[in-house]
Amino acid sequence: MEISLLTLGLVVGALVMAYRFFTKNYFYFADKPIPFLKPSFPFGNQGPMMMRKVTIFQHSRMLHEAFPDARVFGMFHMRQPMYLVRDPEIIKQITVKDFDHFVDHMATGMDDNTNDDMLLAHSLISLRGQKWRDMRATLSPAFTGSKMRIMFGLIAECAHSMIAYYREEVTKARANGHGGLQLEVKDVMSRFANDVIGTAAFGIKVDSFRDPQNEFISMGRSILNQESVWKGLKLLGFAFFPKLMALLKIDFLSKEEDRFFRGTIAETMRVREEQNIFRPDMIELLMQAKKGTLKHQPTDEPQVATEGFATVQESQIGRRTHDRRWTDNELVAQAFLFFAAGYETISWSMSFALYELAINQDIQQKLFAELHEAEAELGDGGEDISYEKLQSLRYLDMVVSETLRKWPIAVMVNRECVQDYEYNDGNGTKFSIEKGMVVLISIIGMHFDPKYYTDPERFDPERFSEENRKNIHPGTYIPFGVGPRNCIGSRFALMEIKAVLYYLLKQFRVVPCARTQIPLQFKKSVTQFATEHGVWLEFQPRSS
Repeated sequence: MEISLLTLGLVVGALVMAYRFFTKNYFYFADKPIPFLKPSFPFGNQGPMMMRKVTIFQHSRMLHEAFPDARVFGMFHMRQPMYLVRDPEIIKQITVKDFDHFVDHMATGMDDNTNDDMLLAHSLISLRGQKWRDMRATLSPAFTGSKMRIMFGLIAECAHSMIAYYREEVTKARANGHGGLQLEVKDVMSRFANDVIGTAAFGIKVDSFRDPQNEFISMGRSILNQESVWKGLKLLGFAFFPKLMALLKIDFLSKEEDRFFRGTIAETMRVREEQNIFRPDMIELLMQAKKGTLKHQPTDEPQVATEGFATVQESQIGRRTHDRRWTDNELVAQAFLFFAAGYETISWSMSFALYELAINQDIQQKLFAELHEAEAELGDGGEDISYEKLQSLRYLDMVVSETLRKWPIAVMVNRECVQDYEYNDGNGTKFSIEKGMVVLISIIGMHFDPKYYTDPERFDPERFSEENRKNIHPGTYIPFGVGPRNCIGSRFALMEIKAVLYYLLKQFRVVPCARTQIPLQFKKSVTQFATEHGVWLEFQPRSS
């Protein structure tokens, strides 16, 4: 009996301590002159998403809309108090003007200060402080317009291969009495993205359409397997318990996955150095970075006006010089990040663009007319479209810009305060944001705020026409993030999305089919970014 009472006492004591641990910060905002969301044990304000009542998109929008008149308010990520900023001027103040106070991303347990052996720990997205500044400056010259122009031929080559494959499939379908191809386009775009990354980043020739089980795509699917329970648990751990994950030194990648990417990239670099091989891809640029020869050129001057509305501008941080020497391991980490970001996020963006064009046939027809005219200007000499010509297609850019507004892959962006900051909105609201606190911005919340976008649920490329785009406040359109810590690969992503739309829509009309879910619905999951039934569309050949 005594043992039972002792056990009961220990259990009750442990529960009380756990409750106290999770709730001790719940009154953090009580003395702040801003509203805050009332937290609930144990998830804070993440309960609806954690309990799978809403999707990630819905949850991020709900948070943004909680206090429509507030410029900033408080909320809780599990037990951790955070600020959510919803005013574009304050967003600009924090992420640009006072960037020195908000340099880092929120610690996730995947940074090199806590988990040095992890490949992701050395990637640009995880680096902090001065090391991030130096890596950003090192990589910045690799993502300029002039470098994209050089790599565009590799992407075009992948697009031609994809189109040829589906033309062959159409011929087979017609022989069997079918007029078009019903395809799950997220799978199609993932294969295309895999081929692009293989050739443009790793210098490896892969064909994921004719060889769908190649090692490169198999490893990619393994790493990003959203149905894996173990992967899901690790994602939750990094998101909600970063210190514990760092303490336990749990790596997001399996040993096999880690060995594959380290070995593949290191071997490619070694062979190229020994045989003096040049190829205009990311590996070549990383090798130049290692030698210290990757520099900004006069032709790298900002060309945002001609490269698309969504293109982000590089800050002076990315254009500075430094004398830091990088190890092979640190450079391999950047190539891996390029793979992880390019494989999943870009393939989703391309899928969303095709989905919107399929259910908005008038928009697709207008875009096709522009693409057809551009092709006609090339003549019959077999000349392919150039990088400059692709970027000059205004309606194409409008369609891509609107896709990224309605379907931003990064629904939230965060910044960690690295030194105490005095918040002052100029209207009498003043308080201190202490070092270590995290500031959130709901990208999808800003993109769907009716204050900035009329009828935000509607897919309307005209928002980004020449006459309308001047009315869009920069702080309300942030598909690639904002400030010096924006997405370094925006030019590459835009080039790839535009290229696939150009080559695909010239050959195929994309339409809904019986399996198309309208409207598109997402799974209510904390760890999975996936639609309920895939993104099914039909590809109908425009000509024989």
